[in-house]
Amino acid sequence: MVSKLRVWLSHENVSKDLLLLLLIGGLYSLGIFLSSTFVNIYLWKQSNSYIDIALYNLAIYVLQPLTFILAGKCAKRIDRVIVLRTGVTVLSLFFLTVLLVGERAATFNIMLGSLLGVGYGFYWLAYNVLTFEITEPDTRDFFNGFLGVLQSLGGMTGPLLAGYIISRLNNFTGYTVIFTISFGLFIIAVLVSFGLSRRKAKGNFSFRRIVSERKNNSNWRRILNAHVSQGFREGTFLFAVSIWIFLMTEDELSLGVFNLVYSGFSFLFYFLVSRWVKPRRRKKAIFISGLALYLSVLILLFSDTMALLLIYAGIAGVFFPMLYVPYISLTYDVIGKSWNAAEMRIEYIVVREIFLNFGRVLSIVIFLFAITLISPETGIPYILLIVGGGHFFIYFFVKGIDTQCTESSHN
Repeated sequence: MVSKLRVWLSHENVSKDLLLLLLIGGLYSLGIFLSSTFVNIYLWKQSNSYIDIALYNLAIYVLQPLTFILAGKCAKRIDRVIVLRTGVTVLSLFFLTVLLVGERAATFNIMLGSLLGVGYGFYWLAYNVLTFEITEPDTRDFFNGFLGVLQSLGGMTGPLLAGYIISRLNNFTGYTVIFTISFGLFIIAVLVSFGLSRRKAKGNFSFRRIVSERKNNSNWRRILNAHVSQGFREGTFLFAVSIWIFLMTEDELSLGVFNLVYSGFSFLFYFLVSRWVKPRRRKKAIFISGLALYLSVLILLFSDTMALLLIYAGIAGVFFPMLYVPYISLTYDVIGKSWNAAEMRIEYIVVREIFLNFGRVLSIVIFLFAITLISPETGIPYILLIVGGGHFFIYFFVKGIDTQCTESSHN
């Protein structure tokens, strides 16, 4: 089976662990895409409060980096496959909790966001470290591209199926069904994780040492600044866009169709970008895609028909893969050539995620501050214009990165 997959993927050096990691990533993506967008809508329909939604997302991005630090310490002492399994288990508990609290979920918004943030922290710390260990420079673009294909498949099928189920069932019954399916997918992912080879780490957890490495390694400083910029857009966009579309259409199925178009283009372009964008073209791809994504915000803000929303979805589906595949690969290359990367890879992943989530938290704090001063209907377009440039400014942080040389650290 593994050998046939290798031939089909045209990569004879693809390992069993790499394929299993892709499978877990695919199950995760389907489970999250099936439900995560609609958790925000679920809470919105219960409270009709932007503040409640923002606090839910703020709790996610505060607990996620804190959990990354805890998960990093665990990964230095125990098998990081166990850390991955812990993350998937907590994510399954999140959906179980949503099912249990039901129509009172909005009153538990901070608790639910915290639980999801803890799950994300354990899962992504382990997944990113395993990605760094299992992939090599010659398979990294392939892995990131094919993972993007799986994520796009999840994005195509998950929201559309969820939107159809919700729109066909009365009250909140549809939400109960999709949260149950997501719970089941994460249980399967836990079982798949038992097939991964055991991977232990030795040494102390030197988190502060890697934070201070920014002073000695300009490449590392630049990539961390880029992650703050990335998070600055994501923090608000990850929930505000779905609420914006739902309020415009008042239909969950329309939100599913929007995600189908977005993920359909992403599916195609993740596949193409993983083959087209070679290391020497990474920065050019990041610049073009970042600019296109920023300009596309104007289409989103002036959309008054479903057709314009779908045009925005298509543009985002084309240029997000063009941004993320080279950007993620560049990040791993910077880490791989940084001081003591083999021993400190977990610390590098933790610090990267802390800077990313700092950008997300900053974005949501600005959102909360703005809507307390002016009405959300008036303020949200301006907020999206401000934070929407986050991905465009990534280029200006990474353009000076030189991955051909290894920067030495000064004690």
